[in-house]
Amino acid sequence: MAPPSSGATQTIFVLPAKAVVSASFLYPLKGLFYFVAHPFLYPLLRTRLLPAFLLSIFVLGNLFFWTYLPQVAFLAIFHYAGAWLNGTFLVLGEGAAIVAILFEAFFVDESQLDIFDSILVEKGFEDLVSTRRPVAIEGDNPVKRLGRPTRSSVYGPFSLRQIVEFILLLPLNFIPIVGVPLFLVLTGYRAGPLQHWRYFKLREFDRKQRNAFVKHRRWQYTWFGTVALMLQLIPVLSMLFLLTTAAGSALWAADLEKQRRQQEVQSHEGPEYTDDPVDDPI
Repeated sequence: MAPPSSGATQTIFVLPAKAVVSASFLYPLKGLFYFVAHPFLYPLLRTRLLPAFLLSIFVLGNLFFWTYLPQVAFLAIFHYAGAWLNGTFLVLGEGAAIVAILFEAFFVDESQLDIFDSILVEKGFEDLVSTRRPVAIEGDNPVKRLGRPTRSSVYGPFSLRQIVEFILLLPLNFIPIVGVPLFLVLTGYRAGPLQHWRYFKLREFDRKQRNAFVKHRRWQYTWFGTVALMLQLIPVLSMLFLLTTAAGSALWAADLEKQRRQQEVQSHEGPEYTDDPVDDPI
């Protein structure tokens, strides 16, 4: 048997590696590193950092002081050693829900919107962002190039259904061993697509197009939402990760947009020209 060609070898190793690197669950983490590496985003965090920190401390402090031990005692009825761990995740989940509702309602959505749009601008998709807000042609700072939105703009819509489902799914933490992972995945299933609400609006998707787009990438959005939720369960830093996850969402949207445009160009170009001789059929 002939050894595989260099092209085949490259395909065998490069394509799986590329699939891992571009996996959707990595984008929340990519957003964190991107945020740290790009100082133009720092002012968007600085104005939110103190209220986020104080709000998280206040909510989590009260929940752990008043509800942690009673919930651990209740969980101990169903499972013993795991009661402390599951009780911790239960309280952190409750805290994340309360803080997210308060913080997103009053502080963070505009910052998430600016983070998302500025990263798309930095990646070269000014034309996409300009459908909803003016973008200055010149300037080194993508945030400062953004004008005020000319149309109704939110990063993510207020979803009562998501909040209700989050609360209803909290008791899954009572289940030994599998309860916490199941809670995270099911919650991520609903939360993932909402992270791209802004992208859907920039693409001018109607409801049918949005549902079809999400359905085609359902598991990708689920893993993205699951990792994003896990980051938000980290005490005190949860609100920081709301902002860095918006950065990760924008990076994923930029990659999807780049892929879409490349496919459009290829479809218009038609088959590639070749000078290889063709046998005369006569």
